[in-house]
Formats: sequence, C-alpha cells, structure tokens
Amino acid sequence: MRGRRSVLHIQFLNKMNWYYSKNGRQQGPVSEQVLRAKCADGEISGTDLVWKEGMRDWKPYASVPELLLGGGRLHGSIDGPVMLPQPPLLIPRHGDPMTVPHIPSYLWQSIIATLFCCMPFGIVAIVYAAKVDSLLSVRDYVGAQSASDSAKIWVGVSAGIALLIYLPVIVVWIIGLSHLAH
Repeated sequence: MRGRRSVLHIQFLNKMNWYYSKNGRQQGPVSEQVLRAKCADGEISGTDLVWKEGMRDWKPYASVPELLLGGGRLHGSIDGPVMLPQPPLLIPRHGDPMTVPHIPSYLWQSIIATLFCCMPFGIVAIVYAAKVDSLLSVRDYVGAQSASDSAKIWVGVSAGIALLIYLPVIVVWIIGLSHLAH
C-alpha cells in the first residue's frame, strides 16, 4: 500500500510542471489543468508568461499551442507586437547547471559584522544570508535574490554603525596618546 501511494505521489508531482509569471513573480509549479483553469477564470491572461521544463524560454500563455488545445476562454489578446518582459528568473534545465544564477549569500560578511561590528544587526544579516542557499535549493531564485539583498543591507547597516561608534573612540584615543607624548 505504501509503495503504491509513493508511485501515485510521484505521478502527481510529475504533472505539476508549469510555472507562470504574474506581476513579475514566479508562481508554481502547477498542473496544466490548474493553469488552464486560472486562464479561464481570468487570473492568467494570454500575455502572462509561462514555462515548463523542455521549453527554451518563457512564452506568453496565448503563444503556447499545447495550452490552447481543447478550447477554453482566453483573457488578454496578443494582437500585434508584444513587448515581453525579462523572465523573472532562470529555471535550470535538467543537466544544464549554467542556467543557475550566482546569488551571493554574504554569510561570511554577516559573521564578521556580528563578531566585530554590531551584534543585533549582524544576527539579522546572518538570518537572511542563511536563507539564500535554502531558497536556491528549491529553485526560488527571486526569493534567494531578495534574501541576498537583505543580508547585504544588514551587513552595511552593521558596518556603518560600527564605524560611527569606533571612529570617534579611535580619534579620542589618538588625541589622548598625542597629549601624553607632549
């Protein structure tokens, strides 16, 4: 019984292979039936971008023949030329590791900021930096980039606060040493 359920679960996951872009954010994976239903309900228009493994690039829903087979109402006509936005992310194709974008985690910078700069803000930076690799492992490149950007900001905030604190201390120390020398 357990083996049969595993096979059915794998078959279910294999059918969840469509991604779509709505307002610049990747959604999915969803099944073809769910994608068609979203289009019929007007949640996805003919100009919204879709992608699944095996496709070279993201394409407007209305330009993917297999989605248009079987009829169905289509919102958002693509009459005339369409300016396609850049795909919101790169989905790696099987066996093609070059499509995975490099997104820095700023983990070591976060640790240094925590140890030598401002601990509370450094810890926030570590939390965001730790999220980057886990988001990359589930192919959430938009989320990974956002976590990377947040880690970078918090490292900068921590370093800036440390500079504001340590610089006056160093200046006073140097002035004090120069007065002792006279």
